[in-house]
Amino acid sequence: MPTLKLRLEQAELDAVERFASKLNLKPEAVVYCALNRLMLDSHNPALRTDIAETWASHLSHLPLWSDSAGGPHGYEGKPDEDPAPSRYLAKNRQP
Repeated sequence: MPTLKLRLEQAELDAVERFASKLNLKPEAVVYCALNRLMLDSHNPALRTDIAETWASHLSHLPLWSDSAGGPHGYEGKPDEDPAPSRYLAKNRQP
């Protein structure tokens, strides 16, 4: 079977692995499902624009669903920020 490699930042992989774990699945199942949903909507012109824009920005920006990467705090005197789970995913939790 052919293989397609997907390179993720650690913050992205952590979010995917955590989501897969909640579903008792492997991360590959989450990625396959995401691709399936994307391909089923491939007739949508807005999706094509979104794909191009997301790909263009992926090297300089983490997606909203990923964990934060941490790093220096924006304000002097504050401690550096540790990586944290996505606030976006926390807001969109389903009961």
